[in-house]
Amino acid sequence: MAKVQLCNVVVLDNPSPFLNPFQFEITFECIEELKEDLEWKMIYVGSAESEEHDQILDTIYVGPIPEGKHKFVFQADPPDEQKIPVVDALGVTVVLLTCSYRRQEFVRVGYFINNDYTEPEVKENPPAQPQFDKVFRNILASEPRVTRFKINWDDTDTMHQSTDDTTHNIEEELVSSNGAVGFSENSSHSAMEVM
Repeated sequence: MAKVQLCNVVVLDNPSPFLNPFQFEITFECIEELKEDLEWKMIYVGSAESEEHDQILDTIYVGPIPEGKHKFVFQADPPDEQKIPVVDALGVTVVLLTCSYRRQEFVRVGYFINNDYTEPEVKENPPAQPQFDKVFRNILASEPRVTRFKINWDDTDTMHQSTDDTTHNIEEELVSSNGAVGFSENSSHSAMEVM
């Protein structure tokens, strides 16, 4: 049984300008004390064609973790627009949140994002080079894709899985707001706290 259960993810500041930071309020429950850190990553999928355009926006380590419910806001700068192919700058893409323990990924949450201009004249006649200062990002917060992986939570060396191969595998279970993991939009902040 997993020692950490993802309880809720709230997408903050959504929709927002493309150049604003990404912000997710994450709530999880630990059923027993973890002696090592949880590794959280936020990954922006720059192109559906190739993983080489994926960008790790931030990696944070949380721990050691006592038993109980915990909440924190995971914030990261937007992707480097120079690394996004021009043809993939606008339209639909994905942002992923992953969590690993002892370098084993055990949960991944994927959100579809729509990047588009909001000004009608720019939308009708888009420039050849994307103007990211005029692009708005809308994360489809109500329909996350959640994938859970079985890992070895104990000290033995079996079942190790590298997290270097994350992204592009998000055809998993679709969890709605009434599922085991609840999702909603909000704009409140909080630091890591025991609930």
